[in-house]
Amino acid sequence: MSATVIENAYIAPVTGPEIPSGYLIVDNGRVASLGAGPAPRMPGAERIDGGGCLVTPGLVNTHHHLYQWATQGLFQDSTLFEWLTGLYRIWAGIDAEVVYGAATAGLGWLALTGTTTSSDHHYIFPQGRGDLFEAEVRAAREIGLRFHPCRGSMDRGRSDGGLPPDEVVEDRDAILAHTAETIDKYHDPSFDSMLRVAVAPCSPFSVSEGLMIDAADLARRKGVRLHTHLAETLDEEEHCLAQMGLTPAEYMDKLGWLGEDVWFAHAVHLNDADIRRFAETGSGTAHCPSSNARLGAGIARVTQLMAAGAPVGLGVDGAASSELTSMAGEMRQALLFQRAVHGPKAFTAPQALELATLGGARTLGRQDEIGSLEPGKLADIAIWRVDGFRAAVEDPLCALVFGPTPPLARLLVGGRTVVENGELRTVAHDGVGRAGVAARNRLLGKEL
Repeated sequence: MSATVIENAYIAPVTGPEIPSGYLIVDNGRVASLGAGPAPRMPGAERIDGGGCLVTPGLVNTHHHLYQWATQGLFQDSTLFEWLTGLYRIWAGIDAEVVYGAATAGLGWLALTGTTTSSDHHYIFPQGRGDLFEAEVRAAREIGLRFHPCRGSMDRGRSDGGLPPDEVVEDRDAILAHTAETIDKYHDPSFDSMLRVAVAPCSPFSVSEGLMIDAADLARRKGVRLHTHLAETLDEEEHCLAQMGLTPAEYMDKLGWLGEDVWFAHAVHLNDADIRRFAETGSGTAHCPSSNARLGAGIARVTQLMAAGAPVGLGVDGAASSELTSMAGEMRQALLFQRAVHGPKAFTAPQALELATLGGARTLGRQDEIGSLEPGKLADIAIWRVDGFRAAVEDPLCALVFGPTPPLARLLVGGRTVVENGELRTVAHDGVGRAGVAARNRLLGKEL
């Protein structure tokens, strides 16, 4: 791979001061150097004119359900439990073809809106429907994003006091066996890994205590991370208090599910003691403001979590509860929601960018590799166009965070171009959206 020089750009490295006019050099898939002023001469290097552009680290999405691309726009006015109850039986019909098409569209959308690394939490595995995990891994490889798929699971159906219908849950031993096989087949712990697997039982209201304990043991034996939903709604808290006698966070603590190798989706309803425990143990949170607002779940205490030192990243969540949401859009939502509660000084544009980049990297355990623009880190870079109408905004970072998502001039993953001038370059651009529509039509039985 030849070297690439980005020049004449406004650079926001996240870990250092912003550079109003400078350069960044990529070599062998990593950031080689960056600085103010003209770029050095490098014969043979590709040169990208960053005039009118803002250069940031690629965004890191810490929570998603890619298969849900096929069920957007349904149950628009429902609470979480109402929404889940309505969708479980539809999701029971997914197969590998639906997952592949939905993942292709979902990951393509993330790339087009600045994301270079994405997690995914897939927990529906109907029998006899093909290799669903392989389908989303294949989609990620084709789009070209770093991918952290989580082998999710549910073993606690309605007959055992859980929320999901019995037909969408699995046997605990089968879950653990397939999860172990998946880790062995796909997980790559290397520095520049494009694929890392996590273990992710779905939630306290759909998973047995035994599976939560066994899953944590498996993940730690295999050296991979743990993920689950937690404290998303007051309904969940009432469910846990009624059935376990503990709040959701207390229940996780009891099961040994707090630690630097764990991150939770949502964590909206945490008390002060929970926040202290998250900080003490290094337990991470994937903040999903748009989904939480759509479902009326509340606003996570992000300001307090960050002040305490707990890892916090951003997530778009599944598209069925967060239609067409971009990671850049979630930066804006996170900033506005925290200010709405705590005032205009509570959360700044640089903090929002950090949440979407280095915060996400820390949440996924990759802060030494991605999330900031520093020499030696992987060259996962977003180049945003902030010229035209956006040039009237005094601060380019303000234009990115406070305004609508700018178009991308370029998106690099490990120095490789994934998006250029607003179009995907790794796959046929026009086919990505169609793949998502085909997945929706197949799942819902609509005519093409």
